[in-house]
Amino acid sequence: METTKKTLWELLWDYDPNGLLVVDREMQVTLVNPALCKMFKVVQADIIGQPASKILGDVKDFQWVWEKNQVIRAKETEYPKYNLYVRKVIFPIKDENIVACIMVDLTHELNRRSEIHKLKRETIEKVHEVVDNQMKVAQEIASLLGETTAETKVSLLKLIQMVEQEVV
Repeated sequence: METTKKTLWELLWDYDPNGLLVVDREMQVTLVNPALCKMFKVVQADIIGQPASKILGDVKDFQWVWEKNQVIRAKETEYPKYNLYVRKVIFPIKDENIVACIMVDLTHELNRRSEIHKLKRETIEKVHEVVDNQMKVAQEIASLLGETTAETKVSLLKLIQMVEQEVV
């Protein structure tokens, strides 16, 4: 029964769509799952034993978790180098002298939000353009109406003068 559990845990580790990373207290990578390797475009054998900073850059959160024996929940971080945006949970396992991290890939969500923002911005620009065009047309119409009104007034005044001269 014990081997089945271990195999099941290994399967969960391998198939979990979230990136899983374990570092020791010196912040050296001790374990990564395939999802994390895919996220950071690394090969497991190449990253094990390496400083976590090699793929993550800043590891201050990991150090803080280790030193304070606290959990960081739902911290969102962007890794532009990997075109990656994740939500992390980082927690210490003092009995094993390690810090573990679960990373949920939110890149798709960030891209979706970005697309919606872009669409809103483009819509606002289009509305401004339409309003500006309507104002221009309204001004042209007003100008034409003003001209024709003035012409009509001149013609009517001439007509009034002619009628007045005939009456006198």
